[in-house]
Amino acid sequence: MAHNEAVDVVLVGAGIMSATLAVLLKELDPAIKLEVVELMDSGAAESSNPWNNAGTGHAGLCELNYTPQAADGSVNIKKAVHINTQFEVSKQFWAYLAQKGTFGSCKSFISPVPHLSFVQGDKDIAFLKKRFESLHPHHAFAEMEYTEDRAKLAEWMPLMMQGRPAAEPIAATRVLKGTDVNFGALTNQLLKHLTSAPDAQVKYCKRVTGLKRNGAGWTVSIKDVNSGNSREVDAKFVFLGAGGAALPLLQASGIEESKGFGGFPVSGQWLRCDNPEVVKHHQAKVYSQAAVGSPPMSVPHLDTRVVDGKKSLLFGPYAGFTTKFLKHGSLMDLPLSVRVGNIGPMLAVARDNMDLTKYLISEVMQSMEQRLESLRRFYPEVKAEDWRLETAGQRVQIIKKDPKKGGILQFGTELVAAKDGTLAALLGASPGASVTVSIMLELIERCFPEKAKGEWAAKLHEIFPAREKVLETDAALYRKINAQNNLRLELVEPSSETESYA
Repeated sequence: MAHNEAVDVVLVGAGIMSATLAVLLKELDPAIKLEVVELMDSGAAESSNPWNNAGTGHAGLCELNYTPQAADGSVNIKKAVHINTQFEVSKQFWAYLAQKGTFGSCKSFISPVPHLSFVQGDKDIAFLKKRFESLHPHHAFAEMEYTEDRAKLAEWMPLMMQGRPAAEPIAATRVLKGTDVNFGALTNQLLKHLTSAPDAQVKYCKRVTGLKRNGAGWTVSIKDVNSGNSREVDAKFVFLGAGGAALPLLQASGIEESKGFGGFPVSGQWLRCDNPEVVKHHQAKVYSQAAVGSPPMSVPHLDTRVVDGKKSLLFGPYAGFTTKFLKHGSLMDLPLSVRVGNIGPMLAVARDNMDLTKYLISEVMQSMEQRLESLRRFYPEVKAEDWRLETAGQRVQIIKKDPKKGGILQFGTELVAAKDGTLAALLGASPGASVTVSIMLELIERCFPEKAKGEWAAKLHEIFPAREKVLETDAALYRKINAQNNLRLELVEPSSETESYA
């Protein structure tokens, strides 16, 4: 009887998550044998594709939903600080790879773009000012500026100030050192780097059709979508990093930890402008407040996007609804994900989120004129002919069991791992891609605990001289690591101040 092919690790999906984990594992153990399998014919074809996400290097600089305001008026900055330091950990990994010299240029995937928060009306101005006063004393936000001065605002965001009523109360904060990240280019750069190493393969047009326990590991059934041929691979560890497709695969694994999870797919749309006469007047990512009663995924923002060296503007997102779990998925994805174990949580979420359902229906029913009306809040002199509608990627928001409510809808990212550490899956959406490296480090610590503390510890410290917790509290170290990352990632020009960090 023919034996199955055997590898150490199978990673399902060739997006930013799998690409990051595969490269990281190969750095920690060059002898590891791994295979990435991808349904599409190229890497980063779904959520990691640059037109399927906003490309914001999420660092808590401008996203107002990361700094909730309590009933007593205080602003909680904990989440913003944590996401900021997680992004610095991602930058450390990319900077380390760039330093090695085999990774290609960082300019192809990361660009400096200022991050602004913009608000209208006295109530939101009071909140933004309070947010600034809460964040600015922290070393991660020391470079943040606040203004209500219209001349300054015209410097920061000229396009948005054209034709704006002079009496309208507005304010903004700005951090110059924000970033735009092309996660598609980054993913493909990681995959190219990965396949230059021995015993690392990326195979396209392959569908995972089965996952079953096999002693201390898993047998993965893989079908070639072109020829129809199937094969089985034995793996000691399996990672499900397939975006919306991770949930059905996690369910297929049958692990105890998968019980009770459901998924709620939300599609996104953007208005996109490529007219250079408009694009040249806006060099920023400008985030504002979501409308009252809208979910966090609906925070409107007007963004500079840099894809393959060309600048465009994106505005949105506008939510949509389909039952597909992937942009290129099947309309049966949602109904087929219903199980005895998750129908309770899913029904509870349906019951408790009628406002979300109404919101999605109203978004889907919007006309182009209504979408442009939302953009006018940002850019009063918008011309319809400069903008077109672009469909973004699918996001599957997580539904999980909750002892009090039966089920809750979660808007973050969730790492689900088998207790024996042989299988892990990543579910959920934003700020996913920006904090991928932190999530994959958590996975390594949970699934390979002995190695992480033992034989891999020195290498981990070499790649990541400072992790999140210490970056949150040690101001001098944060400034040093941040300057070093920005220099190595070509985000700043070398100067006498930064030369010492090279």
